[in-house]
Amino acid sequence: MHPHIATLCDISSKPQRTIVGLMSGTSMDGLDVALCKITGAGPDTHIEVTHFETCSYPDEYQQYVREIFAKRDIDLQHLTLLNAWIGKLHGELVNQCLAKWQVPVSAVDAIASHGQTVYHCPQKQHGLAEFPNATLQIGDGCHVAVTTGVMTLSDFRQKHIAAGGEGAPLAAYGDYLYFADKTEHRVLLNIGGIANITVLPKGASMQQTMCADLGPGNTMIDAYIQQHFAPLQYDKDSEKAKQGTVNSPLLSSLMAHSFLSLGMPKTTGPEVFNLAYLQTCIDSSGVARLSHEDILATLTEFSANCIAKQLNALANDFGEIGVYVSGGGLHNPLLIERIRALSAKGITLSSLSELGIDPDAKEAVLFALLANETLAGNAADKADNSGSMPAVTMGKFSFPD
Repeated sequence: MHPHIATLCDISSKPQRTIVGLMSGTSMDGLDVALCKITGAGPDTHIEVTHFETCSYPDEYQQYVREIFAKRDIDLQHLTLLNAWIGKLHGELVNQCLAKWQVPVSAVDAIASHGQTVYHCPQKQHGLAEFPNATLQIGDGCHVAVTTGVMTLSDFRQKHIAAGGEGAPLAAYGDYLYFADKTEHRVLLNIGGIANITVLPKGASMQQTMCADLGPGNTMIDAYIQQHFAPLQYDKDSEKAKQGTVNSPLLSSLMAHSFLSLGMPKTTGPEVFNLAYLQTCIDSSGVARLSHEDILATLTEFSANCIAKQLNALANDFGEIGVYVSGGGLHNPLLIERIRALSAKGITLSSLSELGIDPDAKEAVLFALLANETLAGNAADKADNSGSMPAVTMGKFSFPD
């Protein structure tokens, strides 16, 4: 037996595994690194997040990635080079964290690397009958493994698509294991570039868990800030949006997108909700002379409406629900204020920290959980009737040498 296969068998049979979860979202504000001690698997999973840090990227990271991010026409050489460069960079950032935390590499069983999404394209979006759902994350897992000396699982979304899913969102399984409750209807709301939810009815089985993207979270706000207020990368403390006034005709035009009326499950990305879509809505609503601040106020209201619309529909079904927020949008006070104001009676909006986990660590922890299930030989439970969670193990293995 090859030594790496023997090591994999040993890790698979361990009662507890130490896994580093990595997440780099579409906001590209840094690499989330979570060191997790995971005991058991499936419904018997227990996880302890012993260390967490968001590692800042070098200044050129966003510049390099934005040359290809969510664009149909790109420089293929640049994409190819970035795939290796990001993988090596992510490995180096893991090494820095382990050294800072005084954790020896030998103590880590595996790394779970999400990579950097550069294009997400479900069939509902591309509309080409001869082609399936598709997505692309770069930051090659082999480079992570060789750079760190740790076996790496990566490219989780491809198996999800191959088994009939849309590749996103993948939160349902980890959210169910970590946050399902017998006494409270819960919604896990993650506001990254795109806002997504996991719905956990009280006492429900995995098959009753629902997951969906809702529409834009920060992506259009961040893109507008970067275009008009450089070198700012985001609207810190909603400073710019608070100076503006929501424009009702523009908001109505933004809200008319057909995606927002689709039922769950559904997935989208910055390929759909971007500044080109904003310009189309500005032109169609005849409001070309709005100030930058008014547009930011309207984009913030747009994100809040997309989110509150779905939360209110869930409240109609379940009555009282606890909504627990994570992601960069949690740090946008105007966005949170507007979601709360637009939400129906019975909806309680709180930070995910109320459930005992750092909200910024959630997605990195999710991928550690998915890797743990694959290492334990478990599929991500059985698909519900919607097919949002195909019953497959996810992640490709890369050995360090």
